[in-house]
Amino acid sequence: MNHNRIVKTLVSLGLSQADSEVYIHLAINGPQKAEIIAETLKLQEEMLKNSLENLKKKGVVTHIPQQSPLFFAFPFEQVLDILMTAHLKETQDVEQSKNKILSKWQNMIEDPKS
Repeated sequence: MNHNRIVKTLVSLGLSQADSEVYIHLAINGPQKAEIIAETLKLQEEMLKNSLENLKKKGVVTHIPQQSPLFFAFPFEQVLDILMTAHLKETQDVEQSKNKILSKWQNMIEDPKS
């Protein structure tokens, strides 16, 4: 599977383009400090900080706390499982709310001001 296909897959499972690139970089290159990741991927510090936080929240990246934290990615197979499970849960939540959502939609169409 080529790089672009992996990025597309990760994006389809809920990661942003930047988050996907950061994850892939860590998964291939091993644990790294944020400064090295930012330099290698040519990301602004704030964007990298946001990506790392998003990835940590999703459970696909973690860090070793120290003065300059070391970030590392979980194995790709595990990450696919995590993201697929989260994506499936979101889909199930929408499915369970479908009637309520359709009812609200119908109300909006009938009375656009509400």
